[in-house]
Amino acid sequence: MIVESMIRNEVTEDIKKIYFYRLTKNIISLSLGDGSMDVQSYGVEIERQDVVNGSIFNIERDAVKSISPHRHKVHNLLKFLYDNCVSPIHLIDVLGDYIDEYIVDFDEALKEIATY
Repeated sequence: MIVESMIRNEVTEDIKKIYFYRLTKNIISLSLGDGSMDVQSYGVEIERQDVVNGSIFNIERDAVKSISPHRHKVHNLLKFLYDNCVSPIHLIDVLGDYIDEYIVDFDEALKEIATY
């Protein structure tokens, strides 16, 4: 599910590049003891459409479905990607360290759920 979307246009020579930055929301199932728990998760998707003379001739897209259960953290990453006009080709390179850092958010979410 797309929760938020930002669009950016860049024109270079004869090519118009349209970037779509999307905040997505998913449900993931995580192991908890002998069972599993569903946890809300946020991710990002970037799409770039290359347009020449009004026709799309290339589309690049990449996504990371589950970065954190905290929307504000993923929103800040989305804004960072948008502000720096990051291409889908470089999404994982740019977000890799953040993804590694935010993975513990899911453990914390499971602990919160387990205490209820």
